[in-house]
Amino acid sequence: MKIKDIEIFWLDVPFHPVPERNMARACHGWHISEICRVTTDNGLVGYGETLPNYTWGKVSKEAIERCKGGNPFELMWDDSLGAGLQMALFDVAGKSAGVPVYALLGKKMREWCPISWWCVDMSPEDFASEAKTALAHGYTSFKQKARPWYDVYEQARQTCAVVPTDFKLDYDFNELLVNTATAVPVLKQLDAYPQMSIYESPIRQTDVEGLRRVRQQTRCAISLHYSIPPIMTALRQEVCDGWVIHLGAAAAMRQAALCEEARMPFFIQNVGTGLTTAFASHLGAVCAMAQWPAITCLNMFVDQLITTPIEVKGGYMRTPEKPGLGVEFNEASLKWKVDSPDKPNMEALHAFVRPSGEKTWYASERDNGVGFWPDFLAGNQPLFEHGVRLETRPNDGSREWKDLAARTKKMPVREHP
Repeated sequence: MKIKDIEIFWLDVPFHPVPERNMARACHGWHISEICRVTTDNGLVGYGETLPNYTWGKVSKEAIERCKGGNPFELMWDDSLGAGLQMALFDVAGKSAGVPVYALLGKKMREWCPISWWCVDMSPEDFASEAKTALAHGYTSFKQKARPWYDVYEQARQTCAVVPTDFKLDYDFNELLVNTATAVPVLKQLDAYPQMSIYESPIRQTDVEGLRRVRQQTRCAISLHYSIPPIMTALRQEVCDGWVIHLGAAAAMRQAALCEEARMPFFIQNVGTGLTTAFASHLGAVCAMAQWPAITCLNMFVDQLITTPIEVKGGYMRTPEKPGLGVEFNEASLKWKVDSPDKPNMEALHAFVRPSGEKTWYASERDNGVGFWPDFLAGNQPLFEHGVRLETRPNDGSREWKDLAARTKKMPVREHP
């Protein structure tokens, strides 16, 4: 069996309304699903998916050319090929062998894999709404983005008010608690909610001593992205309780093996629609310590891009048993086809608002010098204050908006009440 052709195309897959209005601020490009279709000389077809605007590995033209004429079994463990191409190779290899992908990865450990609801940072009201929706769709956990420009305490209060006490919350700080002195008082307040389960990357992952002290003083498990700090350092210093794994198949299986030796749980974080979620479930099926709910962001998309949607029951998804990924690409989803993977964020200004009414306007979220994310990390705003909020002001075409935008492109603009 040889690879005859590899085709790449892009789909602009809509989000549900609540994720849509929040993702538009900084992650609009996640709409774009890059589909990789591999055809072999014996007529088999394999599918894979990359989110080109958020991925552990993009698929390059060089990788495509390198694979043409090759044997999928000889190529599929090469992580450098990128997410979608590697996934498609596993799919077509499984179909050729007549076995599910999990049989190519290792020994099956479970039939049902845990999965979590996800969305980007948003208001307390939106988080509570998403939590109710998650519960109604069979989820029992929700990974929320904890940010200092929102009132994290109000987010927790409103979310926990609409879900049962056995519903689990994973608060991902992406290091924005910065240091132990800031982190511990915040986390101790959040510890009071029984739904709180995991704090992800609370402070800088390179701060080994700080992480160790945070872990000693909080109730919930601490999770870190695997490899920072180096795994042996992390184990010796006992800086966390588990990991986030989000690389290609070869790296994921190596990391999963070390987690099994250390008896430390992890969750798989491969982001995409139904194709990616199916692949994540195959990884989860063979990894003994893949015991924390996987993050695929499946819940955001109105179309899973597969003929039989993945169903979640009691917080778990069932790993497909048919050969390959066990799911089939839905040709009707080609209605979302676009000519480019580019999808810019909403043109808007953003204001961090404190309880006093003081506002600081920013041109963007991430850009150095004018973005609110680096401004918080630099210590130029209070971290996790009660009563704060983020306001977004889309471009309304007015002279006032344009004048303010011009000022914020030079530096943040403070307004005092």
